Parts: sequence; C-alpha cells; structure tokens
Amino acid sequence: MARRCDICGKGTVAGNNVSHAHNKTRRVWKPNIVKVKALVGTGKKTLRVCTSCLRSGKVVKA
Repeated sequence: MARRCDICGKGTVAGNNVSHAHNKTRRVWKPNIVKVKALVGTGKKTLRVCTSCLRSGKVVKA
C-alpha cells in the first residue's frame, strides 16, 4: 500500500544524507499519514490523509 495522501497526493520524497565529510547516502522523507473516518458525500469513509490536510480543514471528520 502506497504511503500517499488521498486528498492532496503528498507522498514519499527521496534525497541524500550528507555528512560533514560530504559523503552521500540515500534517504527518504515520509509524510505524516493518518487513517481518518471522514464525511464523503452523505456517508462515512475511511481515508488516509496527511495531517496538513486535516489541520487546514480540507477533511471533515465524521
């Protein structure tokens, strides 16, 4: 299952750890995804939503 927000589509981002000696190793940044029961249309549905969407009010919790 992909780690992706159902509302905005935010997902994992890859990059490098850079040490003081400028050695580079791969790393990932994962979004803060939460399972939320939200109102969709007339019913409730479980969504995987990032916390920035929750805080901005893009999702109405059931």
